Amino acid sequence: MSLTEESTHNHLHPLEHDHTKCVSKALDTAENLCMVRGVQLTPIRHQVLELIWDSHKAVKAYDLLDRIRPMQNAAKPATIYRALDFLIEQGLIHRVESLNAFVGCSCSDHQHEMLLLICKRCNEVEERPAPEVMQALSQEFYQAGFLPHNKAIEAHGICIKCNDFHSIS
Repeated sequence: MSLTEESTHNHLHPLEHDHTKCVSKALDTAENLCMVRGVQLTPIRHQVLELIWDSHKAVKAYDLLDRIRPMQNAAKPATIYRALDFLIEQGLIHRVESLNAFVGCSCSDHQHEMLLLICKRCNEVEERPAPEVMQALSQEFYQAGFLPHNKAIEAHGICIKCNDFHSIS
């Protein structure tokens, strides 16, 4: 099952998510993509990616620094930011602008636009492809004569796991 299929599967059954498989798939995909692209997933980049994938919650750069220092004593903010820049450039993570934080990309095996659903209760971030939304947005850009550099929509609300209405039924 590809990351995209697993991601879609998780959207259908969000309460039955096996995060261990999710992390394993993300790291395997990252290693394969870097090898194919001829770029290095250095140990520090790998560790940063693994820490980001530790959960589906967006993580801030300085939290990553605090968590990586026990493994990499000499790690400095610049070390983390360089790793984050690389991971973003390779499409392995996304920057969640509204939170000034980062989350793993569940579709890193292909170029895509994104809709990020950010839960205000548990802080998890779910990435959705939302092709109809992105197509409508593209039409609006076209009509306005606007050329976007990238498209990302962030929506804050309550996820299905935290929504009391859905957890009762």
